[in-house]
Amino acid sequence: MWNQVRKLQKNRTVKYGIPMLLLVVGGSFGLREFTQIRYDAQKMKKKLDPALEARVNTKKQSAILQDEYEKLKDLDLDGWKNIRGPRPWEDSKEYQEEQRAPLNKGT
Repeated sequence: MWNQVRKLQKNRTVKYGIPMLLLVVGGSFGLREFTQIRYDAQKMKKKLDPALEARVNTKKQSAILQDEYEKLKDLDLDGWKNIRGPRPWEDSKEYQEEQRAPLNKGT
């Protein structure tokens, strides 16, 4: 019997494989628990009264949309010209001034 135990102690599968397998399987269970704790904590932070949350979101969104509509209403969205950006080897300020010069003369 002791002879079999010594053979098992010298066996590489028993010596290295089983601890590695236990580490991988045990680690996956441990990580699952830790990630669950993380998501539970996030849920607790985000918790709001549903009635209050509905009121806050709708008022906030409608006000933001109205403001953006007022900003865009007076803009001329059809009168634009596409200006190519500079290439890496071109001087950016000089090239942009060159591109904008004909536009400024026209207005």
